[in-house]
Amino acid sequence: MEHLVIIGGVAAGATAAARARRLDEDIEITLVEAGPYISFANCGLPYHIGRTIPSRSELLLQTPESFNARYGVRVLVSTEAVEIDPSERRVTVRDAATGAERLLRYDRLILAQGGRPRRPDTPGADLEHVFTLWTIPEMDAIDSL
Repeated sequence: MEHLVIIGGVAAGATAAARARRLDEDIEITLVEAGPYISFANCGLPYHIGRTIPSRSELLLQTPESFNARYGVRVLVSTEAVEIDPSERRVTVRDAATGAERLLRYDRLILAQGGRPRRPDTPGADLEHVFTLWTIPEMDAIDSL
């Protein structure tokens, strides 16, 4: 059986996993996401803070369980890809909660980890009341103020 590993589980990674499943019903797909959520509407984060989108749950399009049930994709959240060995076709991943590492073998690999906001090199940009807004946990931190 062919194995596909996708690193990154938000927009691009989740879309790639769903498309891969539609193209091949037999491929084994593993989606690896460093954060605790997959397939969320990150463009809606400021709208939730501003209460245009009142319910936080409206931003969460899929859970790991619902994604697996719908597409047959194994989802590993809070799991970081720490090393890629292309010659051996394997990815080393680390569970954020336990620190345990394991190897994932792949025949195909998709890197879809997206971007990260960059803090400007400006005095005060590193203060605790200055935030970036890219993930659900960052939104929750701002929303809790």
